[in-house]
Amino acid sequence: MRGLMWLSGPPVLLLAALALLGAGNVENANPHGDLNVPCSDCHGTESWLPLLEPLPFRHGSVGRPLTGAHAGTDCRSCHQSLVFAFVGTACQDCHQDAHAGELGVDCETCHDTNSWESQQRALDAHDRSLFPLFASHTGLDCASCHEGQRPFEYVTTPTECSGCHLGTFRETANPDHVQAGFSTDCLNCHRRSSMAWDQAVFLHPPTFPLRGAHAAISCETCHASGFSSLPRECVACHRQDFQSATNPNHAAGGFSTECQICHTENGWIPATFRHELTGFPLRGAHGSLDCSVCHAQGYAGTPTACYACHRADYQGTRDPNHAAAGFPTNCEGCHSESAWRPAAGFDHNTSRFPLRGAHVGLDCSACHSQGFAGTPTDCNSCHRNDYQGTTDPNHAAAGFPTMCEACHSQNAWRPATGFDHNTSRFPLRGAHVALDCSACHSQGFAGTPTDCYACHSNDYQGTTDPNHAAAGFPTSCEACHSQNAWTPATNIDHNQTAFPLTGAHRSLDCSACHSQGFAGTPTDCYACHADDYRRASDPNHNAAGFPTTCEDCHNTSRWDQSSWNHNIYFPIYSGSHRGEWTSCSECHINPSSFAVFSCIDCHEHSRARTDSEHRGVGGYQYESNACYACHPTGRE
Repeated sequence: MRGLMWLSGPPVLLLAALALLGAGNVENANPHGDLNVPCSDCHGTESWLPLLEPLPFRHGSVGRPLTGAHAGTDCRSCHQSLVFAFVGTACQDCHQDAHAGELGVDCETCHDTNSWESQQRALDAHDRSLFPLFASHTGLDCASCHEGQRPFEYVTTPTECSGCHLGTFRETANPDHVQAGFSTDCLNCHRRSSMAWDQAVFLHPPTFPLRGAHAAISCETCHASGFSSLPRECVACHRQDFQSATNPNHAAGGFSTECQICHTENGWIPATFRHELTGFPLRGAHGSLDCSVCHAQGYAGTPTACYACHRADYQGTRDPNHAAAGFPTNCEGCHSESAWRPAAGFDHNTSRFPLRGAHVGLDCSACHSQGFAGTPTDCNSCHRNDYQGTTDPNHAAAGFPTMCEACHSQNAWRPATGFDHNTSRFPLRGAHVALDCSACHSQGFAGTPTDCYACHSNDYQGTTDPNHAAAGFPTSCEACHSQNAWTPATNIDHNQTAFPLTGAHRSLDCSACHSQGFAGTPTDCYACHADDYRRASDPNHNAAGFPTTCEDCHNTSRWDQSSWNHNIYFPIYSGSHRGEWTSCSECHINPSSFAVFSCIDCHEHSRARTDSEHRGVGGYQYESNACYACHPTGRE
């Protein structure tokens, strides 16, 4: 067939050649197969050959435009047969795969039609791989990294630096990477943006950034013994500096070894101790003192309380005599750090007993005649005689509480404001407001109970309509009665109890549930409806092992309006079980007990299939309870 491309001479020879090709109709046969392209796109009217020059035919008209090197390739390079449909369209149909299929069949991922040797697409593809190319890697030939690893010289190429540069790591002597214990993660110092190995920059970790004088010293100064496990505290490198310091003598003075408290990374001198960073910032007269005034015994454990340094001042003071008066030793209560004198005086408002009203004008000795330590703050401690001597009314006889502030103010004993019952545990409401105090406090005021029954037990016991005691009514009177009057009683609001009434319960007589009394009446359905449960036959609740939580299926309106929610136990109306069953008995194989069920007697759960799907599953059993234990929601 290839010879037909070179036919010339009388048309009869061409017709003979077509006949040899098996053309049934010489006039209509197309030697190129089923090709819907006008003959005039390639052939002239004078002769089939040679082809027209320039060739009007455009390869893109048949859906395969020629680009790059394909555009200048002779037709016969691809069309070895006159039947053009026989030509493959994949790259490997014409080009042998030098990668033996390792990189897939999409040659255009790395190559373009201009030249096989063009690497631009390969570089672009590399950027989408596990190892994007940067800096000097982009100029390397592929064989530099992908060589000698057949049969998988691409997918087995390591992506970590040490995979190619381990030899360089071991041979490096300045510094010796192996001896120094350097990490083989080359990127710590050699960035991908660097153009050469010797352009390495080690970024000191943020746990110890280099600043000041540290930034200018050589690595060996601190890393003479290696680079691993180097301590970060100053004294680890500067212990000799600490020991030899004499102005002042750090060791003898008990100075802290936290050098950074006084020194900076710029240099040892000048050093500045910032006292405000300690628990005792220096203010007032303290700021001008020499360090030895407070630190004569050293720096460790110096107390911060004023009295520790000023004990002699406290003991020697005579105006007033602090020790004799029992003044507290917290000097800052009256004195400032500026000077001992003048003393600001004690601000009583900062104590547990701020001075108000008549207390403000009193002399200190009026309350502190026994000293200042432990002075009580309750009124009765100072005013006990006033309480005992009062006769209008007689506080002691009446059992009045000793909380004077309940009726009296700090301005004066008289007039007394009277007791505001609303500030007590029993605010007065309704009929209680008009009662005389003795009606409730006939036995005194201390320990008067606040519950209704304590005062109204006779009312409870004497009531006959209904008989509260016989009916076992609770003694919490406020459940039915108000403070305005006993009658009319509002009746109990059942919605305020642990069992609000809904549905059919609303119209029942109280005795229907409280025939045994009101105390301890149960709130669960079964307690009242056990007979309904036992008599049920459609289905037989007892035989089927139904739970006794009636509310799972029944509501309070009617028993026969039941709705069983199977999803509480196992979802059969959704997921893979939806529509796969028609009756309960398909799973509940024991009609007398719904507690018995089967997961393995229906549809797709055959023994062979289930066993194969559970290979390697620990504890697997082909048994229904085991199925439910692992698949309580019906899901895989």
